[in-house]
Amino acid sequence: MRTLRLALAQINTTVGDIEGNAARVRAWLQKARDEDADLILFPELVLTGYPPEDLLLKPDFIAAARAALDDLASATAGLSVVLGLPVANHYDLFNAAAFLQDGQVLGIYAKHYLPNYGVFDENRYFGAGQETLLFDLEGDRVGVSICEDIWYPGGPPQWQALMGAELLTNISASPYARGKGEAREKMMGTRAADNVAFVAYCNLVGGQDELVFDGRSLVFGPDGRLLARGPMFEEALVVVDIDLDEVFRRRLHDPRYRQNRDQLRALQEQGESLRVISARRLSRGLPQARLERRTHIHPAPDPVGEVYQALVLGTRDYVRKNGFSQVVLGLSGGIDSSLTAVIAVDALGPENVVGVSMPSRFSSEHSKTDARQLAENLGIRFLTVPIEKPFAAMLETLHGPPDYPFRGTEFNVAEENIQARLRGVILMALSNKFGWLLLSTGNKSENAVGYATLYGDMAGGFAVIKDVPKTLVWELARWRNARAGRDLIPPSIITKPPSAELRPNQLDTDSLPPYELLDPILAMYIEQDMGPEEIVAQGYDPALVARVIRMVDRNEYKRRQAAPGVKITVRAFGKDRRLPITNHYRPWSQSPL
Repeated sequence: MRTLRLALAQINTTVGDIEGNAARVRAWLQKARDEDADLILFPELVLTGYPPEDLLLKPDFIAAARAALDDLASATAGLSVVLGLPVANHYDLFNAAAFLQDGQVLGIYAKHYLPNYGVFDENRYFGAGQETLLFDLEGDRVGVSICEDIWYPGGPPQWQALMGAELLTNISASPYARGKGEAREKMMGTRAADNVAFVAYCNLVGGQDELVFDGRSLVFGPDGRLLARGPMFEEALVVVDIDLDEVFRRRLHDPRYRQNRDQLRALQEQGESLRVISARRLSRGLPQARLERRTHIHPAPDPVGEVYQALVLGTRDYVRKNGFSQVVLGLSGGIDSSLTAVIAVDALGPENVVGVSMPSRFSSEHSKTDARQLAENLGIRFLTVPIEKPFAAMLETLHGPPDYPFRGTEFNVAEENIQARLRGVILMALSNKFGWLLLSTGNKSENAVGYATLYGDMAGGFAVIKDVPKTLVWELARWRNARAGRDLIPPSIITKPPSAELRPNQLDTDSLPPYELLDPILAMYIEQDMGPEEIVAQGYDPALVARVIRMVDRNEYKRRQAAPGVKITVRAFGKDRRLPITNHYRPWSQSPL
C-alpha cells in the first residue's frame, strides 16, 4: 500500500513581512511534523503575502524572499514541502512554487496562467512559466501548480497527470466572494475525476486591504469525491491520508488517460519543457497504520453566515495589521452603523470599540435611544457629542449678513450635508486625539448611487460594509441576532424605515427607490454589466432603470475618494470595478427606452 500523509497549512500572512511570514511557516512545519505528515503545502506567495503589488518592483524585496526560502530549507529535515514566493532569473520575475525536501530546494515551478482580471494584476509583475515539473518520490509522482493553473481543463495539472502524477497539488491565494467556495469545489472535483488523480488545494487565509482569503482548502479523490475541506476564515492544518494505489487501479479502467498522452508531444513541439525531478520517499510508520486520517470535511457555513465571517476577518486583519488597536464609529441608531458596530465588536472585542452619538435638531428620540441601547447590548464605550451648536454656528456663518453666500436661499441638501460633515470632523478629531481608527458605515447601495456625503459620513479609514447591499445588511443583522440567541441589535433598528435624519421627517425613499427594487438593478448593472434594455427585460420600469443608472454613473468621483472596505460580492467598487471618472459614455441616455 503506497500511502501518503498530506498536510495543508492554510495560514494567515502579512504582505511585506517576509521575516514574520517565514517564522509562521516554520511554526506550521513543526505542527505538520507533529502530525507525522509526509508532504506539507503552504499557500501561494506565502513568504511575501498576497498580493504584494508594487513591492515586486523592488529588487531587494525579491532578494529577501529568496533568502528566506534558502533559510527555511534547513527546517525541512524529514519533510517534503511546497510553498510560494516570487523568484527572479536574469530576465524576468515569476510567481513560483518551491519544492523543498530534507534541507534542500529541489525544484522551482513558475506559474503558467497569470490572472489579469477583477482584482488581479499578475501580468503587470510576472512572466509566464514555460516548464512543467513533476517530482518523483521513488515512484510516487507529485505535480505542483499554482492557483489559476488548475482553473483550466487543459493546463499544467493535466500535463502532470499525463506524465504520471498521481497527486496534483495546487497552492493558491484565491480571494473570497459570495458563492465562490462552491464553484471552487465543483471545479476541483472535476479536475480530480478528469485526470484520475488526487487533487490537493491549499488556500490562503486572512484579510489584505479590500480582499479576504477564506481558506477552505480541499482534497479530492481520483473519483472526484471530496475527502477533506478546511474551515473558512481561520488558520488550520488540514491532514488527510491518501492511497496512491487507488489512482493506478482506476487508471487501468479509464481509457481517457491513454488517449490524451499525445498532448505531451504536442506541448513539447510548442516549446513547453516537461521535466521530472527525483526526490526521496519520506513516508514514516507502518503501511497498515497510514489511513487513519481518511476524511476531514469541515462543514461549510450558511450563505449569510459566511459573508458575516468574511466581514469580521477582513475588519480584524485590516485594523491589526495596520497597527491599530481600537476603532471609533458614529452610532446613528440606524441599521448600517449598528451592523458595523457588531462586526467591529466580534472582530476586536467590545473593549476596543467606541461608539459616538452625534444628535442634531432633526434626530428622533427613538434613534438616540436605539443607539444607546445598542451600545449597552454590545458593552462598548458610548459617547454623546451633540452637533447643534456647531451646526447653528455654520448656518449663521453662511446665512448671516446680506453679502454672505447662503443669504436668502432655502434650506436644502447643502445644509443637510453640513451636519454630516460636522459629524465627520468630530469623529476624525477623536481619531486624531486618541489614535482610534475611524470606521465608516456606508453600504454598497448608498455608495453606488451617491447617497453619501463626501468628507462627512464617507470619512474614515476603513469601510466595513462598503460592498454589502442594503437588503443584505438587514439579512446580516437578523442572522447575527439569531446566532446570539437574543436581540443584540434592537428590533426597532431593523424594522424602522431607513432615514439620514438630516431634515424633518426624512426617509431614504424620498431620494431613492425602495431598496428591494434598487439592489437587484444595481447588481445587474454593476456586477453583471447589463445594459438598460437587458435590465428592463427582467421586468423593471424603464424610467426607474434609467434613473438608477444615471445616479451610478454620476457618482464615480465620490467612490474614488471612499475608504477601502471588505470585498464580498463578485464585483466590488475599488480594485475590482475600475471606471474613469471623466467619462461621457451614457447608456441610459443613448437607450431608446
